[in-house]
Amino acid sequence: MATLAQTMSTDSIRRADSLFASGDQLNAVRLYETALAEGHTATDPMLLKLASAYEQQNDVPRQLYYLDVYFERHPDDAVLRRMNDIARANNLSGYETDDLNYFYLFYRKYGIYFLLFLLIPAGYVFSVLMLKRLRKEDVPQRQKWIVFVYLLLLLVFTNLPEGVESGITSQDRVLLRTDPSAAAPVVEVIGRGHKVNILGAKDIYLRVLWHNELYFIRRDNVWII
Repeated sequence: MATLAQTMSTDSIRRADSLFASGDQLNAVRLYETALAEGHTATDPMLLKLASAYEQQNDVPRQLYYLDVYFERHPDDAVLRRMNDIARANNLSGYETDDLNYFYLFYRKYGIYFLLFLLIPAGYVFSVLMLKRLRKEDVPQRQKWIVFVYLLLLLVFTNLPEGVESGITSQDRVLLRTDPSAAAPVVEVIGRGHKVNILGAKDIYLRVLWHNELYFIRRDNVWII
């Protein structure tokens, strides 16, 4: 059954490619998104075609969504600035080319090299300490704490971006609440297409960062990237 579904999805994508090439973007998008709903992984060209099609339809939130998914795979300054320009033209927040987004861009592009750079001295120091332990030499308590703090910071640097997701609001009225409950006060109502950082979840609510404040919004009001 899985193989049959995959074959059908592949056929749908081929038909969608043909429709897109002939200018029938509306039906191409329908077939692309049907294939995605069936579990097919979007290719890079598919993401860019979907973004282009929704640009033609003036559906800015969906255009930004597919550009952001592409950006997650291929962090690039040009894509970041393109999303920021589109968002600014449509009064949407969360896409600013600020220090946080550039740090994330730097991490995605060069994080592996920076991590290797940090691991080299960590491995050397750890080896020296283990050698001293095997030789039953005294290791000053200060050195132990320095190594511990260094490794802790290394662990945080490695896992921090993995613990943060982002999403785009998918409804015209999205309620920002102080707590994950329908009875909680509504602090603000925002529209469709804004980008939020997701810092956790509780039941049907997501904990999000919006303008440097923490709020809760319903999970079904967000396209998670």
